[in-house]
Amino acid sequence: MIKMLTGQIKPASGSLRVHGVNVLEDPIRVRELIGIIPEQETPPSFLTAEEYLHFIAKIRKMEQYEAICDRWFEFFDFKAQKNSLCKDLSRGTRQKLMFAQAFLHEPELAIIDEPLINLDPVMQRKVKDFLIGYVKNGGTIFISTHILEIAKQICTSIGIIYKGKLVYAGRVDDPVLQGRNFEEFFLELVSRPGYSDTGSSTPIQYA
Repeated sequence: MIKMLTGQIKPASGSLRVHGVNVLEDPIRVRELIGIIPEQETPPSFLTAEEYLHFIAKIRKMEQYEAICDRWFEFFDFKAQKNSLCKDLSRGTRQKLMFAQAFLHEPELAIIDEPLINLDPVMQRKVKDFLIGYVKNGGTIFISTHILEIAKQICTSIGIIYKGKLVYAGRVDDPVLQGRNFEEFFLELVSRPGYSDTGSSTPIQYA
């Protein structure tokens, strides 16, 4: 779904619009408007962390971006690694870098796949607090994750996709979810007739 929303693959049927832009007709414009964090962090190995953020800022035609980039190095506490090549960064540091590039231009919408992967507990809390504040200030996030408690802590609405079908959609404050463990709810949901056979699942949350 994320690849379809960001214009990387075409859907078999139907239509897609992000910020009013037809994704099938103008996928580049969609990617200009939003921030994207893929599940696998892939900053160019031959650039330093700072060079990568400056590269992204130039592509997005940002002005006075050096100070903005420095704020993200401070926020994620990896200023000491900003001159290190991306290939030499740890997975956690690369995840921080990908997070920074997605929000560098302060997009109204960010599409994120597994936002807390490879981050230590302290940084996970910091990122969750940032995302909650981002939404309160008018931003929108679309998150895909297998860690259901993230949805409970961050999101206002959730959708559960199982075997390619949307099997649940609703708000986090839906009475059916109150006092429920999201993992237990998910397992109960997919064990109903028609969804009991084994297979992979992809819960998707959006806020």
